[in-house]
Amino acid sequence: MKLRLLLLLIFASGIVQAQQQMQYYRPNDRTGINVFETTKDDTATFHNLHVKVGGNFEQSFQSLKDQNTAVPATQTGFTGNVNSLTKLTDGFDLAMANLNIDAQLADGIRVNLTVYLASRHHEDTWVKGGYMQFDKLTFLHSNFIDKIMKSVTIKVGQFDVDYGDQHYRRSDGGNTIYNPFVENYVMDEFATEIGGEIYYHHKSGLFAMVGVSNGELNPTVVAATKIDTATGQVNKYPPAFHAKLGFDKHVTQDLRVRLTGSVYTVNSGNSNTLFGGDRTGSHYFYVMENPNIAKGTTISDEVDYSAFSGRFNPGFTEEVHTAMVNLFLQYKGLEFFGTYENAHGRAITEPNSRQATQYAADLIYRFAVRREHFWIGGRYNTVSAAVQGLPADITIDRAVGSVGWFVTRNIMLKAEYVNQLYLNYPTANILNGGKFYGTMIEASVGF
Repeated sequence: MKLRLLLLLIFASGIVQAQQQMQYYRPNDRTGINVFETTKDDTATFHNLHVKVGGNFEQSFQSLKDQNTAVPATQTGFTGNVNSLTKLTDGFDLAMANLNIDAQLADGIRVNLTVYLASRHHEDTWVKGGYMQFDKLTFLHSNFIDKIMKSVTIKVGQFDVDYGDQHYRRSDGGNTIYNPFVENYVMDEFATEIGGEIYYHHKSGLFAMVGVSNGELNPTVVAATKIDTATGQVNKYPPAFHAKLGFDKHVTQDLRVRLTGSVYTVNSGNSNTLFGGDRTGSHYFYVMENPNIAKGTTISDEVDYSAFSGRFNPGFTEEVHTAMVNLFLQYKGLEFFGTYENAHGRAITEPNSRQATQYAADLIYRFAVRREHFWIGGRYNTVSAAVQGLPADITIDRAVGSVGWFVTRNIMLKAEYVNQLYLNYPTANILNGGKFYGTMIEASVGF
């Protein structure tokens, strides 16, 4: 049934102005690399309704090893040493795939729907989200509004909240085209929430965005019953707010400079997932995991239950106040992307907030750019954080080296070597003396 639906959509998209291009759109192939917010460049002419069906598919081969020095421990309800690590072997990971449907509904009005067809975290089909983007409001028949919309973009629906710039470079299930590495940051900021964003673009390269959302991945209309430890009152579900201010411009023909600052804030929530909203899962499988600490204590359940191997979630599910600064420099084929992030938050059972800090730096060199191109790159990523229940701050360091090749603009092959260290975890914690390292190879298609 799913295959029939997919074929029907592809057929429909082919008979509705197949030659027409999407307006104000980020391509799903190589040409979408280093595209952040869509600009106000009107590069396509609207004729009539146009539907584009696309997809992303990835398959990876893993050759990773891990180790720790945690003392053996048992836990009620589980079998064996819960501080032992899953035995790993070289092999293929579960493939992931996305379905992308975009429709140009009217001049300057576009809608997007993204579906996770298969992923590590959800092996069956799930809707990621969808949104409408307005770059023109000609249906209002107002010259004044038309003039304003030359600099304004409005986005509404359920979508990735535009906090920081790193979410434009991350892997998202089967969509790994934009990421020069196999995995995302150690502390992965990504959440789809219901809300709206308004962008203002200035011809100087300056831009600003303000947004409001429900602060939840899974919205609810059920009244709260839990008591917030910090206030002693029944929990509340106020809106979350986020904003971004930035500068992005080619200052010369060869040099592009982008500098942005972002904030996200919510005082309380049902279960905020800004640092754990990925419904696809990590692309490092089973590293630093115990086979018994999973729902049902079986390996098959652990694929879904422990889907975020190698990542760190600070657990700010009740209150989050966080800021990120990103610097992107591009000179010919050389790219630098840097991140500084400082987050404060807590769970509903905590009376006081904790802190997490993240730094990351990517250095990428792309060559043979006049043809289907290659790249070589490196990343250093470190997180320091106070963890609920641990006596001192922990640190996680990751170093990655990557090489890659775009066979065509739609087909990508990359390989990386990763080394990740876990520091200052107590001896009774499974991550004490933790380390994983090795090689990943990934093939990806995007169209």
